[in-house]
Amino acid sequence: MAELRSPRAAPAREFTVRSANEADMPAVRRIYAHYVLNALATFEETPPSLEDMMARRRRSLDIGAPYLVAEMQGRIVGYCYASPYHARPAYRYTLEDSVYVADGLNRRGLGAALLGELIRRCEAGPWRQMVAIIGDSSNHASIALHRRFGFQHVGTLRAVGFKFGRWVDTPLMQRALGAGERSPLGVL
Repeated sequence: MAELRSPRAAPAREFTVRSANEADMPAVRRIYAHYVLNALATFEETPPSLEDMMARRRRSLDIGAPYLVAEMQGRIVGYCYASPYHARPAYRYTLEDSVYVADGLNRRGLGAALLGELIRRCEAGPWRQMVAIIGDSSNHASIALHRRFGFQHVGTLRAVGFKFGRWVDTPLMQRALGAGERSPLGVL
């Protein structure tokens, strides 16, 4: 099992990571809309509505997966969640993670705190694998963040997205949760 650590984590008194609630979702939507409109971290091209974002949160919660926010001085400054990797039943023990930090607040340990807590909570559940589907091979910060938490590069889908007038790759990273594939049958 990979150790959950981040050498650049901000002091705990600067921000807190907690479960998201419905009141947090307008701020979550604003954070995500920035990435939709200005970055390749997501391949969406139109920001989803608040109702869409709330439905996405419900889908995670419906399977018992965490949906978290980082809060600093009463303001939501980042969020993350785990969602089903695929809908088919055989994938039920595999999750996909998503992590977003408010524009201008990178390199403060927010992403590391969010991802670390997400992994910790997911390991307490029945899941055994976590997959990161990263928008853009040039997203070095996300790749490094995932690597720091034990994710390994398992492949790259070349030129599968087209955004901002160019073709974009999708690196795939994966890590075991808990005992991973060594989990005994019947324990899940």
